[in-house]
Amino acid sequence: MEWIIILAVLLLAIVILVVANIKIVPQSKAYVIERLGAYKCTWQTGLHVKIPFLERIATVVSLKEKVADFPPQPVITKDNVTMQIDTVVFYQITDPKLFTYGVEHPVAAIENLTATTLRNIIGEMELDHTLTSRDVINAKIRGILDEATDPWGIKVNRVELKNIFPPKEIQDAMEKQMKAERERREAILRAEGEKASKILVAEGQKESQILAAEGEKQAAILRAEAIKESKIREAEGEAEAIVAVQRAKGEGIRLLNASEPTKEVLTLKGLDAFAAAADGKATKIIIPSELQGLASITTTAAELFKDAK
Repeated sequence: MEWIIILAVLLLAIVILVVANIKIVPQSKAYVIERLGAYKCTWQTGLHVKIPFLERIATVVSLKEKVADFPPQPVITKDNVTMQIDTVVFYQITDPKLFTYGVEHPVAAIENLTATTLRNIIGEMELDHTLTSRDVINAKIRGILDEATDPWGIKVNRVELKNIFPPKEIQDAMEKQMKAERERREAILRAEGEKASKILVAEGQKESQILAAEGEKQAAILRAEAIKESKIREAEGEAEAIVAVQRAKGEGIRLLNASEPTKEVLTLKGLDAFAAAADGKATKIIIPSELQGLASITTTAAELFKDAK
């Protein structure tokens, strides 16, 4: 019985030992395994079994991207302005073996390397350039850190300048400068608005004068055309009247010829024509001899009629 109990205990110990050395590596994790103090292998995701007493898990490494928020660091610009800048570094472990054996305290190493790199970059830039060139600074720091941390099995994905704190007097001067700049822009915008308004008013007056001149031109053209039309109508009327008179005279002559008038009638008609020609306005009239004879006859007849009476 004693041997049976001892055997059962040994079997139970062996089972417990085997179970204790069966490891399941979860997703985004990696186990660095050492055998007798030397690097043996790196376990990735899945089921693994290690040899008891000979192998051990040296480091459990997370493969997720990590964020390191470093406190503000004092830096001096090229124009001798001291300010505080804090950075945020996004990094990821790509090689668990190099991360385990590459450097002691990797995060502290990244922090110090970031601070020194930041001082070197800012020292070559002036204050105004520093405040407006965050993307350039971020890209330079990321490139330097990524190259420096590659032997450590770390990849720096992104670096951001979280805050920039210039001295108080510099902040006051910058606020005044920004205020003056805003006032300048406001004055420029107001002047441009007034200029545009005056231009629009002038263009409106110009268009109004052009339209008025066009209207006056059209009115003058219409008046001239009306006068022209009136004169044409008047001339046509006079022509038609002359034609009618000529026709009437021709008709009168035809009728007179048709009635076979005597010499005395023709003489009297001639006298009527001279009277009509004089119309009380002529100062001198030349009377043909025939009409003079007729006049003398008329006078004699009038005297004889008077004597007879």
